[in-house]
Amino acid sequence: MVQVIFSQVLIMIMLCFAFPHWGLAEVVNETKIDEKVREIAKTLRCTVCQTENIWESGAPLAHQMRDVVRERVIQGQSADEIRDYFHSRYGDYIMMEPPKHGFNWLIWLAPFLLLLGGGALLWREIKGWVARTPAPPTETPPPLDEESRRRIEQELQP
Repeated sequence: MVQVIFSQVLIMIMLCFAFPHWGLAEVVNETKIDEKVREIAKTLRCTVCQTENIWESGAPLAHQMRDVVRERVIQGQSADEIRDYFHSRYGDYIMMEPPKHGFNWLIWLAPFLLLLGGGALLWREIKGWVARTPAPPTETPPPLDEESRRRIEQELQP
């Protein structure tokens, strides 16, 4: 049994060395059009996946949207014109980076405002804890009497 498993593993290793190109990725030559399509597609949100751009999404709609971008690039439209086309059809949501105007400023500023508010709340709470902490006693404890001192010495001896 061990010899059978060993021979199968040996055959698999020999096949890996006999055909090494099977495990390697294919090199893709991108044209200028492909590069431009990729750069534009990375700025547009997939409406199916909602968290991926249309370049990385595997949804059929994203594939169709990439084809539209490619057609418009071939027609000679600029990146802004293509983004404006998708913006007119889908609104602000289609942009991976929401525009910085109007109500969208809240999206950009909210994390910083929440961090600032949380820091102020934390500072207030720590200040309250420090104020409520009792002061250490300033008077010295009374000295030990002889009986307590002997008992402590007895317990400390081995």
